[in-house]
Amino acid sequence: MNFTQIYTTRKLEKTIAKSIVEKNETENKILGEWVATIFYVDRKKCWLIVNKLTKYLLILSDIKTSELNNITRIFTETLHSQFKNDGIEIGYETLKGIIGEIKLCETNNDRSANGSLNNCIFSIEHWKIEYGSFENLPFRKINSGLNSSPNKILKWKYPKEVMSETIKAYVQQRVYSIASF
Repeated sequence: MNFTQIYTTRKLEKTIAKSIVEKNETENKILGEWVATIFYVDRKKCWLIVNKLTKYLLILSDIKTSELNNITRIFTETLHSQFKNDGIEIGYETLKGIIGEIKLCETNNDRSANGSLNNCIFSIEHWKIEYGSFENLPFRKINSGLNSSPNKILKWKYPKEVMSETIKAYVQQRVYSIASF
């Protein structure tokens, strides 16, 4: 079974301490690791998660502590929805297989990922002002906007473009290996 590690910032780690596990699994071979932080909208906890390889961002809105035992399903469903919104084609079951089980890990102090998260939180603050309340925030639209900003680390490519290339390469390789039998 695949495992996907999501490293938490210290800020997020404090709010979900009981759900943190030690990293003892190997890195997800297809998508790698993710880093997550927390931000608040109208006192509701939201997570901003960045993929370390592609700098692709995902917002999980209104995450309650009682839902953490379903974090794998929440993450996978939200990621699949965001992929559809960004025009990245992959079947839900295929994505579910890639993600496997989510493991929430203590911080790894990845300065690059944390910098990306902080820049995006700054952008989200502007969206919060524009849309006002939690109920009015179009999270998928905001998420698409964040993934449509060129990234210097990616040689000025868009994170959604890099993620799309990664997913296409995996799907093609998978189809090729199935056809080889």
